[in-house]
Amino acid sequence: MRHVVLLVFFSTALSGVGALALDSSSASQQQVPPVPSAVPSSPVPHAPAEQAQTAEPQPVPQQVADAEAAISKSDWKTARADLEPWVAAHPSDARALFDLGYIADAQNRLSDAASYYRRAIAANPQSFEAHLSLGLLLAREGKLTEARPELVTATTLDPGVAGPALKARAWRALAQIDRPQPGTSGDTTQASNDLLEALKLSPETEADTLLAASLAEQAGQLDGAEAAYRRILAKDPKSELANARLGHLLILKKQYAQAELPLRTALAQTPGDPYLTAQLATALAAQNKPEAVPLLQKLHAAHPDDPAITRMLAELLADSGDPAGSDRLYAELLAAHPDEPDLLVAHGQNLVLEQKFAEAFAAFNTATEVDPTNADAWSGLAFTASKTNQPSITLHALTMRSKYLPENASTYFLWATAYDTLQRKAEAVAYYQHFLDSSAGKFPDQEWQARQRLQLLEKK
Repeated sequence: MRHVVLLVFFSTALSGVGALALDSSSASQQQVPPVPSAVPSSPVPHAPAEQAQTAEPQPVPQQVADAEAAISKSDWKTARADLEPWVAAHPSDARALFDLGYIADAQNRLSDAASYYRRAIAANPQSFEAHLSLGLLLAREGKLTEARPELVTATTLDPGVAGPALKARAWRALAQIDRPQPGTSGDTTQASNDLLEALKLSPETEADTLLAASLAEQAGQLDGAEAAYRRILAKDPKSELANARLGHLLILKKQYAQAELPLRTALAQTPGDPYLTAQLATALAAQNKPEAVPLLQKLHAAHPDDPAITRMLAELLADSGDPAGSDRLYAELLAAHPDEPDLLVAHGQNLVLEQKFAEAFAAFNTATEVDPTNADAWSGLAFTASKTNQPSITLHALTMRSKYLPENASTYFLWATAYDTLQRKAEAVAYYQHFLDSSAGKFPDQEWQARQRLQLLEKK
């Protein structure tokens, strides 16, 4: 039976977590629920610390003090009315510039906010809050290369009245930036170190544990990651994220039966969730449980235009002994992507199961033309060429396949019968013998045929 990979999962990971107690696209291809980001969606809490970074606190101008009082009430209009004329007259007032950046940040005027934060940094390079706020803003915008140096600088500065909790936020944001993510290799060791620095300054949170576990997962430390998820669940048995990620991890460890409970627990909280449904179907299918098929059929009915879900169901139906049902779905996929080799190969495999060898030959032949390095396509072409009495093509396909995969009993038999059909006695005898040496009783019908042919060939 073909091995069916129902889902390509995303995971992120950590090397050297140590004392910590321990990231085929559509609905079904949703990645593992991400670790909650340390990058906030709102600005750093407003508490200007400029004065804390000077030996002698300087008096705050009344106009700026009035603006900050308005900021504390989220009265952005009044605060801007006070600050903008003040900054026009005092363009190097770092505190006032930061305040204007904070207001713009809160109002989602991100370009203005970044500009004010940069001006505040230029006026006072030691401004912890300006570096932190600019770094977090750039990170929220996905400008991670620009964000990182600002956050690194923030970790070296005195947070003043803001306190260590905000410096810990900088370290957590760096851990998010440094961790492996789709499209970037990341640095699991650096992300681990970032997180450890954060934990020196503030208590560990559930999000920290999830991040540490996901980093461990990425680094292949699956037992450590599992321990972290179970530690969260010991405190919060219904944690959707921890259950979902534990289920995913147990699937990676091929512990499919154990994966069911956390996945069902997570799915009970978000019924119909495509990702969780796909994960549960993966676990069920791996155990050959019949529940997997109707579960995926229901998911497909809810998302009929999702190609990933369609492919998952097609693969499962094929493995469940319904090649015709599977192929109807592959026909839909091929209509949109007629030259995708993997779809062509799967289509061809279904046609073989339906004994439609000529049609299967055409599918495999097209797949080899589209992707000459696809070993499965060459395997299928060799088999269907044999079934359609095209021994020369069988030999060519086997030759191409041998560039990418080792020989096995099945291919030895195909070599032998192709040479036999072409009346190339010496090669046929050699390959029949290779087949018998490697089959070890697994193919009794073909072994009988090989022995009969060897007796006849050796008499000639």
